Amino acid sequence: MRVYFCKPQRHHSSVTIYLKNLAASDFFLSLCLPLRVANYGSQSVLMRHVYCNFGATAFYLNMYASILFMDYIAANRYMKIVRPLETHALQTVRAARYISVATWVFLLAPASAYLVLSISSSWGTVPSPGCIGCEMLHSPLTSLLYKVIHTSSAVVFLFVLISLVLLYRGTARRIQQAQRSSQAKPGCKKLNKSKRNMQVLVVVFCICFVPYHLVRLPYAFLKPSIHHCTWLQAFYTIKEVTVLLSVLNACLDPLIYFIFCKAFRAQLGLQKPDVLSTPRTSVVPELIRRASRTSATVMRRESVF
Repeated sequence: MRVYFCKPQRHHSSVTIYLKNLAASDFFLSLCLPLRVANYGSQSVLMRHVYCNFGATAFYLNMYASILFMDYIAANRYMKIVRPLETHALQTVRAARYISVATWVFLLAPASAYLVLSISSSWGTVPSPGCIGCEMLHSPLTSLLYKVIHTSSAVVFLFVLISLVLLYRGTARRIQQAQRSSQAKPGCKKLNKSKRNMQVLVVVFCICFVPYHLVRLPYAFLKPSIHHCTWLQAFYTIKEVTVLLSVLNACLDPLIYFIFCKAFRAQLGLQKPDVLSTPRTSVVPELIRRASRTSATVMRRESVF
């Protein structure tokens, strides 16, 4: 955070805007961890209420912010590779700022509604001895909103997962077309690097968030119907392990900053600063431009014959 936010940068791009928001969500998610640890390490009723109302809400808010901003980064990279001859309106810095603000508003709205309802209905309630999780503090209305939010979150996650897979597939296909039309070995290395960067993003996303969502939605709906203590404890333990994997995202995201942002590498001293100020054409878009022109030429010849 200090390297990325506290040092001056010479230019901004849409990817930089998304990376900064991703870094901010990771930072705020990390701030929620001490509350989570204090909740499980203490028997204090006050600490339970503070965590369940404020800590858990902020934790999941920033988790889904990370999920969405990772999708924006992948989509931006896809458009840059597939459409190198033009800059889409969604690739501009202004559009990135508007999208970032809209994303935070979209996430804050249900989180605020849940927080207000939870505080008004459960604050001061003494949980039953040996109760597991925050769900035991929910009123019927809070429980309904809880399930609606988790169902909506699962839909958002599924949409992002499918889009990431399709974006990676489209990027890989486009890079293969460019490689067939290019015989330059340096260019091929650049193309392979772009494909590998997208692959890293998808792998980090799947490792951190897929296990959690495979468990979380069944946990939210099936937990009230589980009465056997051993099964309930086992289900809860599995859920907590997947939460731990999702927190790992905050540790792996700096890898994404590193591979997608030249400014970040330069601020770490791993790339020459003049890269930021020297205008030059990237090898990858140039090769894809050649592939596009070659495809267009072939299509014109076929239309003539």
